Amino acid sequence: MLYTLASMLKSKDSFGARSTIKVGQRSFEIFRLSALENKSLRLSALPFSLKILLENLLRNENGVSITADDVEALCRWDPTATPSKEIAFVPARVLLQDFTGVPVVVDLAAMRDAIQRMGGDPGKINPLQPVELVIDHSVQVDMFGSAGALAQNSKIEFDRNQERYGFLRWGQKAFQNFRVVPPSTGIVHQVNLEYLARVVMAAEDGGRASLYPDTVVGTDSHTTMINGLGVLGWGVGGIEAEAAMLGQPVSMLIPQVVEFRLTGRLPEGATATDAVLRVTEMLRKKNVVGKFVEFCGPGLAELPLADRATIANMAPEYGATCGIFPVDRNTLEYLRLTGRSNEDVGRVEAYMKEQQLFETGNHPDVRFSDTVELDLGTVEASLAGPKRPQDRVTLKNVKKSFLSALAEFDKLKTVPEDGEVGNGSVVIAAITSCTNTSNPSVMMGAGILARKAVERGLRSKPWVKTSLAPGSKTVTDYLKDAELLKPLETLNFHVVGYGCTTCIGNSGPLPPEISKTIERSNLLAVSVLSGNRNFEGRVHPEVRANYLASPPLVVAYALVGRIDVDLTKEPIGTDTKGKPVYLREIWPTQKEVQEAIGRSVRSEMFRKSYESVFEGDKNWQSIPAPAGDTFQWDKISTYVKHPPYFEGFSRTPKAVEDIVEARVLALLGDSVTTDHISPAGSIQPNSPAGLYLRTQGVDVKDFNSYGSRRGNHEVMMRGTFANVRLRNRLVPGVEGGMTFHLPDKTQMSIYDAAMKYQAENVPLIILAGKEYGSGSSRDWAAKGVALLGVKAVIAESFERIHRSNLIGMGVLPLEFKPGESFSKLELTGLERFTVAELKELLDQKHRSDLELAVHYKKENGQEGVFNTRVRLDTPQEVAYYQHGGILPFVLRQLLRD
Repeated sequence: MLYTLASMLKSKDSFGARSTIKVGQRSFEIFRLSALENKSLRLSALPFSLKILLENLLRNENGVSITADDVEALCRWDPTATPSKEIAFVPARVLLQDFTGVPVVVDLAAMRDAIQRMGGDPGKINPLQPVELVIDHSVQVDMFGSAGALAQNSKIEFDRNQERYGFLRWGQKAFQNFRVVPPSTGIVHQVNLEYLARVVMAAEDGGRASLYPDTVVGTDSHTTMINGLGVLGWGVGGIEAEAAMLGQPVSMLIPQVVEFRLTGRLPEGATATDAVLRVTEMLRKKNVVGKFVEFCGPGLAELPLADRATIANMAPEYGATCGIFPVDRNTLEYLRLTGRSNEDVGRVEAYMKEQQLFETGNHPDVRFSDTVELDLGTVEASLAGPKRPQDRVTLKNVKKSFLSALAEFDKLKTVPEDGEVGNGSVVIAAITSCTNTSNPSVMMGAGILARKAVERGLRSKPWVKTSLAPGSKTVTDYLKDAELLKPLETLNFHVVGYGCTTCIGNSGPLPPEISKTIERSNLLAVSVLSGNRNFEGRVHPEVRANYLASPPLVVAYALVGRIDVDLTKEPIGTDTKGKPVYLREIWPTQKEVQEAIGRSVRSEMFRKSYESVFEGDKNWQSIPAPAGDTFQWDKISTYVKHPPYFEGFSRTPKAVEDIVEARVLALLGDSVTTDHISPAGSIQPNSPAGLYLRTQGVDVKDFNSYGSRRGNHEVMMRGTFANVRLRNRLVPGVEGGMTFHLPDKTQMSIYDAAMKYQAENVPLIILAGKEYGSGSSRDWAAKGVALLGVKAVIAESFERIHRSNLIGMGVLPLEFKPGESFSKLELTGLERFTVAELKELLDQKHRSDLELAVHYKKENGQEGVFNTRVRLDTPQEVAYYQHGGILPFVLRQLLRD
């Protein structure tokens, strides 16, 4: 069912909820939630987040995909019940970043070609909701430690990405409701928080004005950052985002909602980063995967909006679909601070209060599925690492943590002499990522610590690659105003770019002498970054231990140059008088931080930063961009290629086929992330992707990153499972994207084996452990797998977004029954597997809790069978799978209309 604003305003309104509200001199149409209380439905018992979903159903009720029964089911939500009721969510807008946004636009361009070939109107392929793309993932830290680093990195970025940026400029002209924020503006989630988010949408259609909650889905996991502003939204796969852009509702089960009750306030020495690491640890242990988390309690009043956004940002790390805070006075103050107009703020306040969505601290009837409580006063300085964001370690135990990691790598403990690099040396210290650069308290804290360090004569160690990548230009402005940018620069924390940089793997090359030392001695080198992800192989292929930390701690570790030190007891360095300097002596106080914020963070800075946000500089405006409804593909492009998804496309779907005599392409353990499946960092010269680029005449220095080449399926399918730290148990003892081709057991790259299997018409499957596909919402972790010929993934459990992405590409997600796994079933990966009776199963009317038998044959001829749970959780997901994925489904719908 396709949605337009006009159709949304023509809701069936079975509950008589359509009404008006006057704000200032204007009247707006709204769908009043209080109308449901008049129907004796239990509105007061619903958490804030579910009320937002309820309004969405009321406003979009069409009698087809959204019915009156759906509204009543949500009103009668049972917080203790296992989710089983499917609803359709229609987001108000879609948010993209360029790594995931380019393939989205590539797919839409290919859909326009396909619909034109079949006699349809290409103009039907057009966003129906506002779509905003922020180019923030392409800048790399090639240059650092100098005043010219920003300009040099920007120039390199534009030189590398001319084709991609020209393609996006075409999309900006060709598609309606599609706007692009050019490079060197900021990180997508910070730009969303500071400028793009509306909190309450105001729209007009046919002379009628309406107000409704701002809701969003985004192609980046950390879209949840906007939950800190009271905006309901979460990350989806690029494929789901494309469907949402084209009017398809997001299919979901009414979730459980976990209350996270906050009390107290952060003590001296603790930051918002420390709070979020504690929250992440607690909620991972609680297991909130697939659930909403809602923050409340008296501690909210003590938590600034920026701190809330920091906590909301890391919902993917603690596993929740979203981590939302209600709208309150702090929200309104933040909107004013960031330059929103009085008219906008007035609409937010009036609408939220009218709809009983404004936090007052008095909600005695609200019920939750579970409760977690944290006294913020117990939070202490912490890091997370060396491999996962949920592995919190207090500052006093970091040394012990690293030595344990060192032992796992069978390395001897070596403390480097001053001026030398050894195991435990910090070779990357990066202030980066939307999580922390959006928060003035931790950024000012980093600057104050730097100032105190400089005053004592301390300097960053020479082997540390330092970088400062602000999330928006406003950060640079207030650091300058507070006279804190200069001391950061004195410690070599110069601004290197406005983008994700190190957090997304764009840390750039290490100095050659450092790389050689690491390789020669096989060192366990370390990075410390203020990011949200530290999975293996993500930050830098040569750096195996990665710790997440607050920006002030990033600066501290750059000063000491090592991770194997207890900064609560041991000195951070020696001052000009030869006296030891301890971290506690230069740590910023809360009073110092708040005074700096009060003096130097002003609303006019935000207004100035965003006054011409969509125009871009001369570099952006000078990029040539083709015109026309359809894109003119360049056959020799190595960045943007016409994808193969619609080759042989038919108006009706083919019948679902059984998976017969499939081979295992990879046998994988627990916590295999999308970074393992689809790397975003550097392309190795001798990898399948690197060899392909070399055959296309691309020099190694111009390889760029996997993320920047997501518009080229030839690169990305070769990059699938190409992470240098991947461990495929089919080839024990080998790191990297290698496998056996069966039955001959010839070792080769996963890509080469997949191509050989395709030539032999052999289908493939993946066997995996728990939390398969955790991490970033990478559509290519599913697209690449599908293009390699994988028909099913059988895992102990899936992360939410990746499971959806697999379905979106026509790959079947199956789960082992509880208590079972490939190891407990004594499966080696050398077997042949058959999944039969698929069509008959999926044609059943009752599709909940489907089970499917998987048959296998061992090398010795022994046969066996085990049951799996089919993770097609809703009828809509079944339909997507039957059509071969979301995009074929949507295209057939458009051709039928």
